[in-house]
Amino acid sequence: MKRLEPEVIDYYNGEIVKMIVEKYGYSPMDALRAFTDSRTHEMLENEACGMTVFGAGAIFEIWEAEKITGNPQNSIYIRGE
Repeated sequence: MKRLEPEVIDYYNGEIVKMIVEKYGYSPMDALRAFTDSRTHEMLENEACGMTVFGAGAIFEIWEAEKITGNPQNSIYIRGE
């Protein structure tokens, strides 16, 4: 697996952690852990998955789909609806 550049991952981590903190009331550390332990984050890190075509808001929605359904592929962004 070829990983994205650390700067790109850091950008997404920072933006999505802010969204998780704001919406769910997690502490920043818990929000970071929740995101980095997710399959969504694993897909984001893998350059071959092409997740950087999505903005941070879409990645957040993909993470939420995973949180709710257990599978990030249930997101409308990945299903393409």
